[in-house]
Amino acid sequence: MNPLMKRALVDAVRKLAPKAQAANPVMFMVYLSALLTSVLLVLSWFGIADAPSGYIAAICAVLWATVLFGNFAEALAEGRGKAQADSLRAAKRDVEALVLAEQDLAAAEGEAQGALLRAAAQSVSSSTLAKGQLYLVMAGEQVPADGEIVLGAASVDESAITGESAPVVRESGGDRSSLTGGTTVLSDWLVARVTAEAGHSFLDQMIAMVESSARAKTPNERALELLLIALTLVFLAVSWTLYGFGAFSASTQGAANPLGLTSLVALFVCLAPTTIGALLSAIGIAGMSRLNEANVLATSGRAVEAAGDVDVLLLDKTGTITLGNRQAAAFVPVDGVDERTLADAAQLASLADETPEGRSVVVLAKERFDIRERTLTGAGFTVVPFTAATRMSGVDFDGHEIRKGAADAVRAYVEARGGTYSAQCASVADQVAREGGTPLVVARDGRVLGVIHLKDIIKSGIRENFADLHAMGIKTVMVTGDNPLTAAAIAAEAGLDDFIAEATPEAKLEAIRRYQAEGHLVAMTGDGTNDAPALAQADVAVAMNSGTQAAKEAGNMVDLDSSPTKLIEIVRIGKQMLMTRGSLTTFSIANDLAKYFAVIPALLVPLYPGLEVLNVMHLASPASAMLAAVIYNALIIVALIPLALRGVKYREGAPATLLAHNMAVYGLGGVAVPFVAIKVLDVALTALGVA
Repeated sequence: MNPLMKRALVDAVRKLAPKAQAANPVMFMVYLSALLTSVLLVLSWFGIADAPSGYIAAICAVLWATVLFGNFAEALAEGRGKAQADSLRAAKRDVEALVLAEQDLAAAEGEAQGALLRAAAQSVSSSTLAKGQLYLVMAGEQVPADGEIVLGAASVDESAITGESAPVVRESGGDRSSLTGGTTVLSDWLVARVTAEAGHSFLDQMIAMVESSARAKTPNERALELLLIALTLVFLAVSWTLYGFGAFSASTQGAANPLGLTSLVALFVCLAPTTIGALLSAIGIAGMSRLNEANVLATSGRAVEAAGDVDVLLLDKTGTITLGNRQAAAFVPVDGVDERTLADAAQLASLADETPEGRSVVVLAKERFDIRERTLTGAGFTVVPFTAATRMSGVDFDGHEIRKGAADAVRAYVEARGGTYSAQCASVADQVAREGGTPLVVARDGRVLGVIHLKDIIKSGIRENFADLHAMGIKTVMVTGDNPLTAAAIAAEAGLDDFIAEATPEAKLEAIRRYQAEGHLVAMTGDGTNDAPALAQADVAVAMNSGTQAAKEAGNMVDLDSSPTKLIEIVRIGKQMLMTRGSLTTFSIANDLAKYFAVIPALLVPLYPGLEVLNVMHLASPASAMLAAVIYNALIIVALIPLALRGVKYREGAPATLLAHNMAVYGLGGVAVPFVAIKVLDVALTALGVA
């Protein structure tokens, strides 16, 4: 047997404890009903009974099975989280930590800095580290605690946390300065400051969250639970009313009441919303589990649910919508220069440029004109590197000068040498900017040759993703530091609804507040300290695991893969969870109503033969009808467990369309299935002589 199934079966039995059952009010009523029928069964052995012992025993067994099936559904969902928690615990162990004092950092300088720090460090157990302490971690050592890097840069293996085998670079300063305890440094060394108290590390939080016992119910779950409790009380009143009606009618006719106490209890369990009551917790846990499988840690169950209701997404441009590196897309010559001459000069100016943009210029010249196998080594060339002051780079050789750089910088360079920056070149540069690109002007010996069009490359499939989000009714907004012209061009190409250009932390925060004031639920991703205010304000805030500690603390989700596009997947998972809950609730309520109309006429036919016309399925007897209904009530829970765990397949579409589809499939299905199943069970029970 699958270990997960075996574990779930054991946990299902453990959950029979009254305290565990009381956590689910609807199933607690079934639990009490099973206890009551157990008492009735014992009394029947002493001749105190309102029905045959065999009938009571069958009802009792099915009710206990119903309770166990509900427990099993929850335990199976919990098992996924527990399995992941076990693997995370394997990464959490007490290791040696090399503690440093503040003065040690100042004393250790120079090329041997790492060795000097190692000599000054004191070895302690990682479990004794306190927030604010400095520690040193060398190549091959495990990071002893969550920390913020204050010195050094190194390659880090985070596979124990993220499952991703490729190492990542962590360094002091910037947005990649966060270290997670349990990861391993592969090269060099790092000094970090402990950022979490003992027992409250990121790994501790992950273990607590993936174990479903730590999952708090969301507001929507609580609201639905109150509805189910109300329906349970309504059907409890209905059952007792029918019992009283049956007793009164039987007394006036001098007949036995077909609705004895055993049948009354079974009827109540059949009519109460036990199907969704048994699966509700499993649906929520499975939704969290699907998020965990996507390598996203939700620090709040409310955030997962909110993701399903999000209708505005704020997405960073770089790395989310575009690949992150601009690439040369075209050579645009000016003033009578031919394109090959421009490409030749541009490639020469870029051979020593190791940036992605520089390499793309070299590649484009090879592809367009087969200009290849060139080198600056030993050929009398002098490389002119890019500087912030000149905003140009290039090469000097044999008295010639080639420069490429920002339009205004090259213009100043050309005019200083007596050359002319033509109106045609200015027009081309402006046109490139309007199209969302970056113009790099190329000049040789004081003469402008033309413009290199650097273009943001939109990620493959991103436009289709945004079309799907638009179909869901979600507004997509790009956040970028680019100028409005560039931002508008990229937004149009990617199919976005809106954009925020020249975005500052204040602008992001103000945008989120504005959308929320209009009644929207807003989701956002971020990784830097400057994103923290906006992340704290957003309804769904996804912080990158590679980001700063401030960003992770401000968010209510952490993407362990640090993939900005994960936000789109998170929204889909949230919507799938809400759709699964809505679909199964629709099925459950329709299912309960169908059982009511299927069983009640058959139960009352002995008192009122005229009701036979309503016994459309011609159930054999009140006992067979009741037993068939209660067996079906238990089996349908088992049948729906895979759907609750897997989730209803989410389809993009307008809410009204999805609601109509939901009502048609699950509403009508909930009406039809009980009639068919109860009839089949009634025939089988009658044939076996059980009822």
